[in-house]
Amino acid sequence: MAADETPPSTPPAPQPPSPQEELDELKDKYYRLLADGENQRKRLQKDKMEGIKSAEVSTITSFLEPLDHLENALKFATHASPDVKQWAVGFEMILGQFKEILSRHKVAPFSSLGHHYDHEKHDAVDIEETEDVAPGTIMEEYQRGYVMEGKTIRPAKVKVAKARAEPEELQEKREES
Repeated sequence: MAADETPPSTPPAPQPPSPQEELDELKDKYYRLLADGENQRKRLQKDKMEGIKSAEVSTITSFLEPLDHLENALKFATHASPDVKQWAVGFEMILGQFKEILSRHKVAPFSSLGHHYDHEKHDAVDIEETEDVAPGTIMEEYQRGYVMEGKTIRPAKVKVAKARAEPEELQEKREES
């Protein structure tokens, strides 16, 4: 090395953290881990509750169709023999118990007839052109819909009104004028 050259400067050696800085860093890590653990616990609890609710909804909706069939069958029992009418009374009591259980689980049917079509609450299985009611109005309910705690768990199957299409002759006359 030449006399006029200066030795390369070496960076200063890092200072070891003071005990207080080390303590503060460890506390910060501890609190972050504690918060992460708490957040994970809450997330797992929420996932568990959603799974339970999903299973409950699934179980309840699987009972709705047989209940519909039972209700429909009981409607025909009024025209049956006295023996069948006696049986029907017992089945009506059972149906009442099922409805009470649904009510305890905050499950309720909703009416669709005459209401405006809502894609979240209704499943349009039929459309009819008519001038008797406003377009989008539900004209017939084929299967009742149900809500649970305000959320639709089974949409109603309905027939929806549609505006009549103009006959071709009227369309052609309008285009000519």
